[in-house]
Amino acid sequence: MTSEKIIADLVINGGVVVSPDAEYTASIAIKDGKILAIGEREAMPEAREIVDASGLHILPGAIDVHVHFRDPGYPQKEDFASGTAAAAFGGVTTVFDMPNTLPQIADAKALAEKHEIASAKAHVDYGLYAVLGEDSLANIDALIEGGIIGFKCYMGNTFGRIPSPTTGAMLELFELVAPTGKRISLHAETNSVMERREARLRAMGKTEPLDHLAARPAVVATEAVSRAAILAEWTGARIHVLHISSAAELRPLADAKARGVDITGETCPQYLLLSTEDYAAKRGVIRVNPPVREPENQEPIWQALVDGTIDMIATDHAPHSIEEKTREDIWTVDCGFPGVETQMPLMLTEAKRRGASLSDYVRWSAENPAKRWGLFPKKGALQVGSDADIAIVDTNRSWTVDDQALQSRAKITPWDGMEATALPVHTLVRGRFVMKDRTLQDDARGWGQSVHAIQEMPAAEPQNVDGTMAAVTRRSPIDD
Repeated sequence: MTSEKIIADLVINGGVVVSPDAEYTASIAIKDGKILAIGEREAMPEAREIVDASGLHILPGAIDVHVHFRDPGYPQKEDFASGTAAAAFGGVTTVFDMPNTLPQIADAKALAEKHEIASAKAHVDYGLYAVLGEDSLANIDALIEGGIIGFKCYMGNTFGRIPSPTTGAMLELFELVAPTGKRISLHAETNSVMERREARLRAMGKTEPLDHLAARPAVVATEAVSRAAILAEWTGARIHVLHISSAAELRPLADAKARGVDITGETCPQYLLLSTEDYAAKRGVIRVNPPVREPENQEPIWQALVDGTIDMIATDHAPHSIEEKTREDIWTVDCGFPGVETQMPLMLTEAKRRGASLSDYVRWSAENPAKRWGLFPKKGALQVGSDADIAIVDTNRSWTVDDQALQSRAKITPWDGMEATALPVHTLVRGRFVMKDRTLQDDARGWGQSVHAIQEMPAAEPQNVDGTMAAVTRRSPIDD
């Protein structure tokens, strides 16, 4: 009796495979959307298609845990088709989309409708966040059952103006989420401080770009990270600090990790590549929450990424129209800008300049996000059995960012004119080319699928369960 001959769907030959620990030349065979084999060219099975990746690097596709694709509600800014096309061109194979859409994702109906939109349009895989606030307090179980990657808690105001919960409400919300094991992503800025400062500045007629920074000093983020970490420690909730922008936030983040809090953090290219020195030239285009800060923050943030205090790179991709980004009064300029397409090229360029390795980048962009969000090794790895989510990158290709050439509908970014020395050439999601030879593939729309079904978070470890709001309010007098 002879065994059936295995024929791969695709074999990639001649590229340099990059893992978090090594770089080595190898071939990769792919079948049924998964990595079948990694090894010598001669050891690969026959394949229906062969791609020559000589001179290129093969990376696990990046996982961007922080994007705003504006769909539903603001499709003129971006939708799932254009946003995930931008991701594909940036070597990003999985995105987590935020819930400040219209309607906000705070109940099962809105979530189901968003899943329908995303599944029809997405070129890459995705996870969907739900709002964690007082409006969604009663819907937590239904949202999890409906398929979410995690929750988003807005401690500070941003686009969509989702109300920030009080500290009391945050504690109760953390208590409710902790037993589920889901991670809570935090827009960690203290809203009351920002609102008070902005109101005073506006009353004085201050409308310049740097006035936005004046309204949001680093203390608003430092206080919010500290407070959230204490609530997470008390409840056992898992939390993730979004868009770390200041050196000051690193101390409460590191302290919380040292105490055993399940806390992770991300930073974004804008906080490493831009500073207050760019405000005069870029004006309102640079406006983002939290703001781009003083140059002295850049090196500590970079070192925190290197030493693991900050776990990962994300983008906070937040598109708006040219008109919305070029108003003279800074308070009327919409906050945010696109970044999912330019993150990998710009970060690989910056890593090279600073002496970091491709392996470091793979850890920040793929392995760590997958591990912290319960997707590893199905995602974030180039291993036999892993999903074939792959970015094939030319790391010696000089080019200049051109806003008008980006896939995003928002043709205005602070990256316009920046030079990079790396560029994704091909992007595969579960073994299928979604971008090949810098061309979006016609059959890729709708290929993306939600990753919530493969998420496997570690067992939850809720704390102080006898003192939760639910426990104390159901206690009868005879129990005391």
